[in-house]
Amino acid sequence: MSFLSIDGTLVVQLINFAIFFAALNVVFLRPVAAAIRRRREYINSLVSDYDRYQAEGGELRAQAEAIRAQARREAENLLSVARAEGSNEAAAIAAQYAARSQATIEESQRTARVELEAARPGEGAAARAVADVMLARVLPEAAP
Repeated sequence: MSFLSIDGTLVVQLINFAIFFAALNVVFLRPVAAAIRRRREYINSLVSDYDRYQAEGGELRAQAEAIRAQARREAENLLSVARAEGSNEAAAIAAQYAARSQATIEESQRTARVELEAARPGEGAAARAVADVMLARVLPEAAP
């Protein structure tokens, strides 16, 4: 007998191996392959969802930045308009108070002129009265 002789046990072992492989295929290999396929599909869907969400997130960030930029421009415009209005109002108030102060100055000058003109006719008598008072104070001190 040789080491590699073909007999009935080889055929039985081949049939046994074929039955074992078929059972292994039905019980283990097909379910595992199906589970791997389902898992791969799930992972692929997650990756595609992730990519889609990343793209949407980028678009939303760009929209948000555009909205912020627009809001900044509008705020700057409103601020410049408010500054201009404030400046105009300040100028109007300053002009109003300048006119009031000028009117007060003119009124004061008129009053001073009127009072001065009213005081001039009695100027000589007042000067003489002051001179008499001063002379009266000096003369008693000069006499020993």
